[in-house]
Amino acid sequence: MSPSRVPDITHLQYLVLTALREHALLGRHLRRQLSQHGVRRSAPAFYQMMARLEDAGLVAGDYDQKIIDAQIIKERRYQLTPAGEASWKRTRDFYVETIPDLAAAVNRLRRKGPERA
Repeated sequence: MSPSRVPDITHLQYLVLTALREHALLGRHLRRQLSQHGVRRSAPAFYQMMARLEDAGLVAGDYDQKIIDAQIIKERRYQLTPAGEASWKRTRDFYVETIPDLAAAVNRLRRKGPERA
């Protein structure tokens, strides 16, 4: 088996793609999930990163609009694209192949429950 290429995405981008695998998330909810992993980014830095992921075709964003107290509130909602899912899988596979203990851990998790393959 030939070695995998180094992933094209950063650890932080991988974390974002992981969070979006289950379902679309509002930007503020995604930021909250990242903060649970110790990631602290200002709102402008976060949305710049998300714009780069959109430009790369890894996520798609749209606006969710609500009216609260007669005010129109727009929030950005993100979802993983098929290209984002493929990038996530390539990155996961890279780490599984290059870190043997990680492969064993992933296999244990797979036996415990279903995973989107």
